[in-house]
Amino acid sequence: MAGTYTKLYYHIVFSTKNRQRYISPAIEDDLHKYISGIVRNLSGSCVEINGDQDHVHLLAILPPKIAVSDALRTIKANSSGWIHREKNLPVFGWQDGFAAFTVSKSQIEPVCQYIRDQKAHHAKGDFKSELIALLERHDVEYDERYLWN
Repeated sequence: MAGTYTKLYYHIVFSTKNRQRYISPAIEDDLHKYISGIVRNLSGSCVEINGDQDHVHLLAILPPKIAVSDALRTIKANSSGWIHREKNLPVFGWQDGFAAFTVSKSQIEPVCQYIRDQKAHHAKGDFKSELIALLERHDVEYDERYLWN
């Protein structure tokens, strides 16, 4: 084939350092817009973004030339620097790891709805339970000793 043709959707989940509740309502919208801009600068697009005070869910389309781990490294480094400077929160940091799941075209809307419903979801449960459920639903092997730093 002469060209490369892809549309790669990823549901990406990442947490604040030690799951601290740093993402207050006062900075949440600006943070989500900033992260969306970083994704655009990586030649991707943000389909949906939301979360709670201790984590972010992102449904993004990323080009095949960008590894998910490289995208997350860039997103975390740039957004934490921005929060330090613009939101005067020098203690802010992201947890080292992340979870990422590919999403098929038929599941885009259910995943978007899941991301939009984060506030209601977390009124009933915490991030730890949610992440473990996501890992198990996607049949991702994990050792709970290494999920949290």
